[in-house]
Amino acid sequence: MESKKNITKKQIYSWALYDWANSAFATTVIAGFFPIFFKSFWAGDLSPSESSAWLGTANSISGLAIVFIAPFLGALADISNKKKFFLGFFAFLGVIFTGSLFFIAQGQWVIAMAVYAMASIGFSGGNVFYDALLTNVSSKESRNRVSALGYSLGYLGGGFLFIFNVCMYLYPESFGLKSITDAVLFSFLSVSVWWALFTIPILKFVPEDRNVTSVSFSLNLFTQSFKRVISTFKDIRQYKKLSIFLLAYWLYIDGVHTIVRMAIAYGSDIGLQSSDMIIALIITQFVGFPATIAYGFLGDKFGLRPMLSIGIIGYIFVTIFSTFITSITGFYFLAATIGIFQGGVQSISRAFFSRLIPENKDAEFFGFYNLVGKSSVIIGPVLVGWVAYTFDNPDYGILSLLLLFIPGLLVLWLMPKD
Repeated sequence: MESKKNITKKQIYSWALYDWANSAFATTVIAGFFPIFFKSFWAGDLSPSESSAWLGTANSISGLAIVFIAPFLGALADISNKKKFFLGFFAFLGVIFTGSLFFIAQGQWVIAMAVYAMASIGFSGGNVFYDALLTNVSSKESRNRVSALGYSLGYLGGGFLFIFNVCMYLYPESFGLKSITDAVLFSFLSVSVWWALFTIPILKFVPEDRNVTSVSFSLNLFTQSFKRVISTFKDIRQYKKLSIFLLAYWLYIDGVHTIVRMAIAYGSDIGLQSSDMIIALIITQFVGFPATIAYGFLGDKFGLRPMLSIGIIGYIFVTIFSTFITSITGFYFLAATIGIFQGGVQSISRAFFSRLIPENKDAEFFGFYNLVGKSSVIIGPVLVGWVAYTFDNPDYGILSLLLLFIPGLLVLWLMPKD
């Protein structure tokens, strides 16, 4: 039985604080202000359905980039034993490009889309190594709870900064700002600072693997990394449960990520007010905090697969119910329901996967885990955006997510039991 007696609470919370750090990007930028601002400020000359389609395309472009580089980076980090170095690099990338959104002028939607895609690459790339470091701060017995702690702190930290940014958005004069436009631009800058500040603990206090020899950078190291990726692709068939789980994950997590990225665009397309939708996001954040912690304990008590299945069923309900929304009250209910399931599905998926991977290949296999998650993001936003555009009906776009959730649930049930 695996045992890690030297893990300290300081190391655990330092690791979890990175979720607190980069969740500000997920909340304020991805889910909150960027979709609204992209449609109304940068892409105001486009039709609502067209701007939603291009927003989905931007999300998919960043996902595609991670698909190509995540497995290689994971193998490189395992061989070099430099997970924190690569996490710091991608966090820096995300911080710089998020802050750059502040400087983009009205109407420059192509530039905004490109900068947003680069910031998203920083966000997703950093998560490859953040996820891989989970095994450095937890035993197999504690992994589900530690994973849930990270996601729950992400909801809390992202929620706190988001509330501050919403206050700037609603009352810009109180913060010495001239307009709502200035408030939104400054919110992007605040995310950049927040992300940078709270990345420091994981880089300073979380240890690298002590039983793995660090290798210096060289051309041979990069060659070894490519060979290791190819070898893993060939050998992954040995891990039947892992392969089946990744297929299920590829399907259902696409729907989860797409709802996060496209919910505001959908609400805007059906005529809801921006301020009301922002309140809905706050509801999701603060329902998500206790719900994710509860999911961690329930997963240990009833099993990871049953609780994961309940979460996916919850998302099937969310997808269907969303097409009946006619008022902001329904959108608030939808936001609360998403908050109940979102963090739980994500944290249990990460803990479930961590139990299936072989030892000393944490970053490499989490590279494939993120490849699967981010390759799904290539399909989901484009599916929702362009289906809605093609049929000129946002409900059809949202319903298309059932093509991901239902098969994902079925494949998860087909996975062999222990």
